[in-house]
Amino acid sequence: MENKSVTIKQHLQNHPTGTTTWVEYLPSNIRPYFYLARAHRPAAGGTLLLFYPCAWSVTMTCRALSAPITTVWTYLGFFLVASQVFCAAGCVINDMWDKDIDAATCKFSVNRRLLMTPSLEARTHTRPLAAGDLSMFQAFIFLILQLALGIWLFMQLNKYSLVLGISSLGLVVLYPATKRVIDWPQAVLGMCFSWGSLLGTASVAGAVDWHVYIPLYLGGICWTIVYDTSYARQDRDEDIRNGIHSTTIIFGDQIRPILFIFSFVACSLVSYAGILNGHGFPFFIGVAVGAFHLVRLLSRIDFENKESCDASLSSNAWFGFWVWVGAMADYILKMRS
Repeated sequence: MENKSVTIKQHLQNHPTGTTTWVEYLPSNIRPYFYLARAHRPAAGGTLLLFYPCAWSVTMTCRALSAPITTVWTYLGFFLVASQVFCAAGCVINDMWDKDIDAATCKFSVNRRLLMTPSLEARTHTRPLAAGDLSMFQAFIFLILQLALGIWLFMQLNKYSLVLGISSLGLVVLYPATKRVIDWPQAVLGMCFSWGSLLGTASVAGAVDWHVYIPLYLGGICWTIVYDTSYARQDRDEDIRNGIHSTTIIFGDQIRPILFIFSFVACSLVSYAGILNGHGFPFFIGVAVGAFHLVRLLSRIDFENKESCDASLSSNAWFGFWVWVGAMADYILKMRS
């Protein structure tokens, strides 16, 4: 009988699907940990997507309190580091849950489809756990270290923020399980990734002005549904085969108009938060530019093309960037007036 593992290995060597990244220049014994943490793709890996709601919240709160610019940059730097740490931890948790599915997807793709052309059909096969580059025990130790670092970071904030931050960890751990239970796991992911819109303001002000930041939080959740549904569309067939739930499945052929609706709601909620926070025109120009980017992205994405779906995740980060630029411009304008 043909050795399937050898066949897969030989095929992947002859038809590589990945590209060289800066991680390849690291020592080989630590390289898998960086890939497990998605450190080679800060936007597609989720770091920037996790960071921007924090950045919105910090900048909006500093504007409301007329806090000095040093406060803005201090907390932005803090949350950029924290976003990398917690995003990495989330990736480890997700891959530990999905190890068998990721490996099975690779075998199905190679043995049934033969991967005759380079594609993202089996993109998950390169994940360190699925590929066997790391054991579950090694991943668990890596996870514990990241969570310890993350909790230490939370401890540098005020007590209110510490409690608020730690309370989000349950969602982070349970998210991969929701993909096996409910049809809207992207909503749960949005609750995780938008938590920074609450934590950012709490860290600066010592409390949350709920009537302002709940709309911002809900807007972030809608945005998450947009970018993760677009990204997950490439895995729809594999998800159906493996019993994984996803909005990309329930949206079906109406995925594009539905995502337009979620984009509109996201922009509306973020704008409403800006109105409640007393922002001026620069903030809303930033939201408008971000909205234009989402419209352009959703109009051009080819949901039948895996590469197009994969690229949409990084592109979606620009929405978060433009909203933050608008908030920052409005903060600077207020401080100079």
